[in-house]
Amino acid sequence: MYETIQFIHSYWAYLVLFLLLIASFNAIIGYAANKEYSATNFRIALFTLIVSHIQLLIGFVLYFTAPYFQAWSQEGMGGVMKDSVLRLYNVEHPLVMIIAIALITIGYSKHKKKLTSRPKFKMLAIFYGFALVAMLSRIPWNAWFD
Repeated sequence: MYETIQFIHSYWAYLVLFLLLIASFNAIIGYAANKEYSATNFRIALFTLIVSHIQLLIGFVLYFTAPYFQAWSQEGMGGVMKDSVLRLYNVEHPLVMIIAIALITIGYSKHKKKLTSRPKFKMLAIFYGFALVAMLSRIPWNAWFD
């Protein structure tokens, strides 16, 4: 079961990153070029939100079924925090990804309240951009390229 969930989580992450990259650049370009906010822009932002929340749910299931999770009871907090790999998988990656998805959610929610195009793009660019940077900072790259 763990391998299947890990496979889904790993490959769904490509979709999340791709859509977040598209949504971020779409918002930056829309803001810089002073474009009109359209239904397509709304769909890109919404689909990014949905896909990222699905990834979060898959990640929660993976977290509690992963062998790394057993380290909490075997090593304790001190042991997990001293080991960089355990710290990455048990603390840093989950925490930063939750923060990134919270940023996506906040950005999406705030952009809907704006009445004109430029502020809508600005909210999406700021929050989706920070979420993208946060996600890229805590991806276990060595596991992706093995």
